[in-house]
Amino acid sequence: MNLNKIFVLGNLTRDPESRALPSGQTVANFAVATNRVWNDKSGQKQQDTQFHNVVVFGKMADICVKYLNKGKMVLVEGRIQTRSWDATDGTKKYRTEIVAEGIQLGPRGGQSAPTDEPREPRANLTSAQEKVNKKEDDIPIIEQDTEEIDVSDIPF
Repeated sequence: MNLNKIFVLGNLTRDPESRALPSGQTVANFAVATNRVWNDKSGQKQQDTQFHNVVVFGKMADICVKYLNKGKMVLVEGRIQTRSWDATDGTKKYRTEIVAEGIQLGPRGGQSAPTDEPREPRANLTSAQEKVNKKEDDIPIIEQDTEEIDVSDIPF
């Protein structure tokens, strides 16, 4: 059995760009940066940033273009794909990207870094304010339409 699944949680490095395929389907592209921090053998703090190209199709692409922009946090679930093409100069070009199958938008403010500003206690809010805050705290999950797979036919 093979598995090609990836989860990436990071911040957009640029606004999503969209276009329409000849079939009329929307496709959006954006990049996500992830950071890794560790201590080396000498105890020095090290940091590495990786950039991931993401491709999104259909209604999910429309949602990404509408709600995501540079700096916003996003969780991308998908598969890794490498495509190749012949460039105009005759060389072969390659691009490895994540084909998104699910997107979860991050907090409204972008990054979820803590702030020094004190929050208003919930006890001081009216019930109407609580309903508004609850709706704002909800983070939508967008998933690509996929076919159901009958796993009973798969030998394990």
